[in-house]
Amino acid sequence: MLEAFKELMKDGRFKFAFIVICVLAFMSILSFFSPYDPLRWNVVPRDRPPSWPHIFGTTSQGQDLFWQSTFAIRNSLTIALIASGISRVIAIIVGLVSGYKGGTVDTVLMSINDSFVFMPLLPILILIASVIRENLNMVTLGIILSLFGWAWDARVIRSQILSLREREFTYTAILSGTKTFNLVVKEYFPFIIPIIFATLINNMIWATGMEVTLAILGLSNTEIPTIGTMIHWAVNYQSILLGYWWWILTPVIISVFLFVALYLLSTSLSEYLDPRTRIQRIGKAKE
Repeated sequence: MLEAFKELMKDGRFKFAFIVICVLAFMSILSFFSPYDPLRWNVVPRDRPPSWPHIFGTTSQGQDLFWQSTFAIRNSLTIALIASGISRVIAIIVGLVSGYKGGTVDTVLMSINDSFVFMPLLPILILIASVIRENLNMVTLGIILSLFGWAWDARVIRSQILSLREREFTYTAILSGTKTFNLVVKEYFPFIIPIIFATLINNMIWATGMEVTLAILGLSNTEIPTIGTMIHWAVNYQSILLGYWWWILTPVIISVFLFVALYLLSTSLSEYLDPRTRIQRIGKAKE
């Protein structure tokens, strides 16, 4: 494990992404030690530019932007992890069953899958969020996003399983009496792990983007500090027109770093975990 991490750290993309994620994770942990209640207003002087002790400045609501950012990062990552985790389970089950079974099972599952692929997600999410806005907490939002974020990835996993099913080792395993579960876990999973990791991180990007979109539109629980609700309040209080640049820039810069870091993490891990690139690395090491 340590050797794998050292090898990954040689990749500049992974190193940058790892450092950014560590910084954001550290900030989210700091939220547990915040001296301020994130839901209370007027706890610090209002509209102060970055200076000590308010290093990110303060808002027109009388909140410290640094400590508010720690809660926002923690809550946004929580929503993204809930959404991507549940959707990965759905995508893996649908992709594996559909790709391996084929026939009628494949037709039925892919019909359902394709209906989610072509579904206009944003208008539907806006409708759902507007209906249950009062009860829309982090867990609920994460679950809702997970129910709409699995279809593309299930089709990608299915395509990989269809390819693996036609290879010689599959026929050999079946003829030798290998059970379906053992075949899928021992033979197929090493090939789809890169896809799972890549789609997991990509889905986190999508979930975070959707949370930000809904929050800016005022369709999420704006009392809960997230990256999206920070932007919502900054726009709502006209921070740009009033010259409170630190208020709007703080969540925007955090979101940009988060999106870029997750994307670079996804691409670097996918290349490292891909069995084909692994074989190439082994060949170069032997040379």
